[in-house]
Amino acid sequence: MPLAAQPHDLPARTAAAIALLKESPHTFDGFLQLSGIFESTTLDPYSRETVILTVATRNQCHLCVDMHEGKLAALDPADAPSAERLDAVRRFTLQVLAASGAVSDADLDAFLAHGYTRQNALEVVLGIGTYTLSTFANRLVRAA
Repeated sequence: MPLAAQPHDLPARTAAAIALLKESPHTFDGFLQLSGIFESTTLDPYSRETVILTVATRNQCHLCVDMHEGKLAALDPADAPSAERLDAVRRFTLQVLAASGAVSDADLDAFLAHGYTRQNALEVVLGIGTYTLSTFANRLVRAA
């Protein structure tokens, strides 16, 4: 089922993607479990969505970008961290991806300087792993 034929119907696109991913119950269940764990981290919701959108954009998963832009827009603006803080998590996510985790001390320090913690840095890695699984699987089954 070509999802590109339904560009504006996000619920239908999401349902079709779920059906495709359920061809591997282990992959689908693994993603759901990891996603639930990532949602329970100490990263604030805006930072989590920024990590997800950074991975989805980098991996060209248009379904995930559309879905998570909607989730980000639905968050309470009163709870939004500063733009600089969110840019710091975006940049750090890209640095972790580019360095396969081996970021420089300067990169880690720059992330920490925006009020994030070493625990948050590891939670970014969890988000990257979770949404690399999702975006790669979506692209493999042509759901992206």
